[in-house]
Amino acid sequence: MQKDNLNSPLILEITELSIAFNGNQVIHDISFRLYKNEILGIVGESGSGKSVSSLAILGLLPKGISKISSGTILFEGKDLTTLSNKHFQNIRGKKIAMIFQEPMSSLNPSMTCGKQVEEILQQHTNISKNAIKDEVLSLFEKVKLPNIDRVFKSYPHEISGGQKQRVMIAMAIACKPDILIADEPTTALDVTVQKEIVNLLKELQEETKMSILFITHDLALISEIADRVLVMYKGKIVEQGPIEEIFENPQEDYTKALINSRPSLDERLKVLPTIQDFLDGTPKEDIITSEVRKKKHEALYKKPPLLEVVNVKKEYISKSGWFSKPEIFKAVNSVSFKLYEGETLGLVGESGCGKSTLGNAILQLDKATSGTILYKGVDIINLSKSETRKLRKDIQIIFQDPFASLNPRIPVGKAIMEPMQVHGLYNSDKERKEKVIEILNRVGLSEDYFNRYPHEFSGGQRQRIGIARTIALQPKLIVCDESVSALDISVQAQVLNLLNELKEDFGFTYIFISHDLAVVKYMADQLLVMNQGKIEELGDADEIYTNPQKEYTKKLISAIPKGL
Repeated sequence: MQKDNLNSPLILEITELSIAFNGNQVIHDISFRLYKNEILGIVGESGSGKSVSSLAILGLLPKGISKISSGTILFEGKDLTTLSNKHFQNIRGKKIAMIFQEPMSSLNPSMTCGKQVEEILQQHTNISKNAIKDEVLSLFEKVKLPNIDRVFKSYPHEISGGQKQRVMIAMAIACKPDILIADEPTTALDVTVQKEIVNLLKELQEETKMSILFITHDLALISEIADRVLVMYKGKIVEQGPIEEIFENPQEDYTKALINSRPSLDERLKVLPTIQDFLDGTPKEDIITSEVRKKKHEALYKKPPLLEVVNVKKEYISKSGWFSKPEIFKAVNSVSFKLYEGETLGLVGESGCGKSTLGNAILQLDKATSGTILYKGVDIINLSKSETRKLRKDIQIIFQDPFASLNPRIPVGKAIMEPMQVHGLYNSDKERKEKVIEILNRVGLSEDYFNRYPHEFSGGQRQRIGIARTIALQPKLIVCDESVSALDISVQAQVLNLLNELKEDFGFTYIFISHDLAVVKYMADQLLVMNQGKIEELGDADEIYTNPQKEYTKKLISAIPKGL
């Protein structure tokens, strides 16, 4: 239920704020208000200016290259744009706190989680040394961390992503701030962990009455937490108002596009509408009917399977000390399924369920402990090195982070040519270059990009380069491992449409691994739900979404942000 915050006292007022980077204006005269005891959502894609605006509130804009060219940021009667760094130290963490998008890079890897929260309390409160540990443990309890004593002594790398995010929230609320800025706090998290974090923030807000600025690119997620929302596009606020009003009656084409670019759970569109389609006034809405889907499946499943996984296990042995007994961890436990040529198999589950480990076993990047993996009827588990190398041409992967998988010192054209040379495709480098240019064009990039380096591209463009490198070898089977999870909704729609086009044109078969169930439902023919290394549920994707049989699957589906 939306709170009537407009009758509450004003806590933060931003008026006609403009910010420039190296002389180029990136924020254009934005104005908005935040009231006490309110959650205000700021939504927009990468580059819209939402994070830059929040950094300006805390005086954290990069020195030397950025400048607030006009406007005011009023907090407790003070204009924050005029404060020195020394004065900001009394505000940051104490009055206004921030949860950053990536907790691993925000937490100090060389300090235990407990010590990092203690440090904040030592700096901003008068709590005695004896009482400070109890206060930290109390905070860890408040953010619902399991085994608080263990987390207190753990280093960031020793706990899960969701737990790291909870430690960050504990740090942020430690000094009972008036305003909490949450910048994309759930982007990299599983849908179930995301729901837990959103519910936790709502509970903490109700308890403490603090105001929250919740920043995200996901409008459906905003609808689960915010009272009001403002939509940003290219450094401007294009629309703002109560959450129900924006969802039920959006005025701007860009807002309509953000709401509709996400794959629907109710119907299956042939092509996902992109932001540009809405801005051009040409959103396509061809629906794939259940009859068309049924006919396609009948043709698919008449053929023999391309891949058959039989009772595959992957075990890891861990030893915690010299004299301790080795422990066996079953990452993949007796998994069996069939994959047919031209099919997309969706593989879903929470972090640690074994989905990427299974993908790596199929790719022969991490050999299975036991079981059989038949590719075109041949068991690929015990192939020789030369046979495995030949297999690499047929089974390829599109990685989650294309930037990390590309060599920063090699132009992208050469990076795409490299696997062609390794596998002896085509007769000369001239022929290979022509083919690379053809592939770049096919994934929506021009010939001009051939000699550019990875850092010169946006996230969406880098993902297209990753796809180009994968399809350069004309593989039969492609494992897409979280390959759209880090992308904005509109870029995600473009990449998903591209993957489906390439599948139709080249007859690719996909294993599509993701924690985003809405995306998997859109892409998949069959759905395989994994939990703790085992198959929880396997069947037609639409059937499982409509009528899930297992409690675990029901939990995953109920955690998807639906919008209003």
